[in-house]
Amino acid sequence: MIPHHRPRGPRTLGARTATWAELAAALRAEVAGGSVRSVLLLVPDPHARFAAVELSARFFADTVLDAGYGVCSYVFAWDPAREAVVAPVFEPYTTFYGDLLMRPDLATLAPLPGEAGTWLVVCDVEWPDGRAVPIAPRTALRAQLAAAEELGLVPSVGIEHEVTFTDPAGRPLTTGGLDYATLDPLRPLLAAVNADVDQLGLGVESRRGECHPGQYESVLGHRDALAACDDAMLQQLVIRRAAAASDVRAGYLAAESTGTGSSCHVHISLSDRFGRPRFDEPGLLDRFVAGILAAAPDLTAVWAPTWNSFVRLRTGPFAPRELRCAPDDRTAALRLAGSGDSLRVEVRLAGADAQPHLVVAALLAAGLYGIQHDPRPPAGARLHDTPWSARDALDGSALARSLLGDDMVDARVALLDEEISAGLATVSDWQRARGERRA
Repeated sequence: MIPHHRPRGPRTLGARTATWAELAAALRAEVAGGSVRSVLLLVPDPHARFAAVELSARFFADTVLDAGYGVCSYVFAWDPAREAVVAPVFEPYTTFYGDLLMRPDLATLAPLPGEAGTWLVVCDVEWPDGRAVPIAPRTALRAQLAAAEELGLVPSVGIEHEVTFTDPAGRPLTTGGLDYATLDPLRPLLAAVNADVDQLGLGVESRRGECHPGQYESVLGHRDALAACDDAMLQQLVIRRAAAASDVRAGYLAAESTGTGSSCHVHISLSDRFGRPRFDEPGLLDRFVAGILAAAPDLTAVWAPTWNSFVRLRTGPFAPRELRCAPDDRTAALRLAGSGDSLRVEVRLAGADAQPHLVVAALLAAGLYGIQHDPRPPAGARLHDTPWSARDALDGSALARSLLGDDMVDARVALLDEEISAGLATVSDWQRARGERRA
């Protein structure tokens, strides 16, 4: 049996690595016994989805575990249609379309629901000579976790994702909101979806209806930051698959329609290497929050990476337009929740379409900046509410570049440029309706 249930609470990078030998031995034993027949290698891409390669389990166990496996370098330089984006920052990835090396992280192993004998594993990537890939979201998160550990801090993260279930025509499966409802109209669908998610062993903490038509929320319990982001994406993958099997679309748009919003709320707490909470130390929580608030406007394009993101920010009823922190206040961009050992910051900035590894990396980078520099965020600060202003703010931000690095900032600017260009080149139903009103 391969142990794949996620441990709760904080865990250092070293503690994750220490599980490798045990997991490798368990996997090889299952492969030898024939119960594992294929392994799906997954790499988180810039658009909050996985690039995937399926391998025979024996080849994976005999070769790939130790040597890694290639993936075309353009997976970090493509648009949502998997077309390469032309920009100087992407030239190393698209000039030759060479290989990056996938390194499986066995701490992410999980069975693929509905396909007995197939297992999932999330991978890090590096250049063949061992160099880091600075525009890879998982690489960015690892770097921030290492930086936190140098300060004696180990983050613990819980992620809430909202999803909207619609029919093939795009209509939500319910006409009204489902906030805290018994979900009777969706019970057959949710039974199938939740059964598949539970097979992953991710440790879902709670599920409930949300406030918009067809909207539902699934909350993963606190765990180490890499696991939190990997598992949020694995959960999305399985929810989409299970819904599609019932001819239902599981949508992670930031706004399914005007006046709605779907979010990726991130709960963060900090501990020491021994798991003891650190937010109770005088001033540490305040400085961590101040860093996030100070950096948040310049990082709007991280929280809101798509054209649709700005519909949420401009019209969503709980959108974090004004940047402030308050205790147990869901109208605040940052909400202080819990007490004692459970004290945490709920960061409500990102939409459901945001890349979770990059979101958490940016939050940690900003929070650590706050701890070290104790900034004073300007009163009345707000997120940018257009893709153009968000793009220019990120591009010109010395703070964002110091937090995430030039390559990552340039990559996100190039992707937002492509998003803006694609949006401006598209004829939409809205444009047709406006045209008819002018007739």
